Amino acid sequence: MPRSFDYDLARVLLVDDDPASRITLKTVLEASGYHVESAASAAEAVGKLEDGTYELVLSGLNLESPDAGLKVLAQARNMEYKPATALLKTYQHSSPTPSRQLSSILIKPEGIPGLLSEVAGLISDRATRRLERELRLAGV
Repeated sequence: MPRSFDYDLARVLLVDDDPASRITLKTVLEASGYHVESAASAAEAVGKLEDGTYELVLSGLNLESPDAGLKVLAQARNMEYKPATALLKTYQHSSPTPSRQLSSILIKPEGIPGLLSEVAGLISDRATRRLERELRLAGV
């Protein structure tokens, strides 16, 4: 009988209203070892944020409204568990990233290794910030 391992995979919430982009990105991230939940709208994403915890929230900008993605990321940053956040720009001619302090990932088909590097970096930075916050709170 094969041995079963219980790994704690980094959890990613992927929010995109384009089904093809959402399915493709979910597949790529899962194949790279991430546990991915997806949402097709800001409302669905907010529900998932309230029901679960994520290391990273990736959201498209234009969901059901032009700034719905920003609202998803704002909600994520207000969660107690403080996930890393980034806007997804799946098309080269996407609107410019708002000038707020947001990470932005432009995804091109030939850029999958870069995408995975960006995702790993965001999750790593979040882990470092969390550890530093816990050490501060412990008085170390």
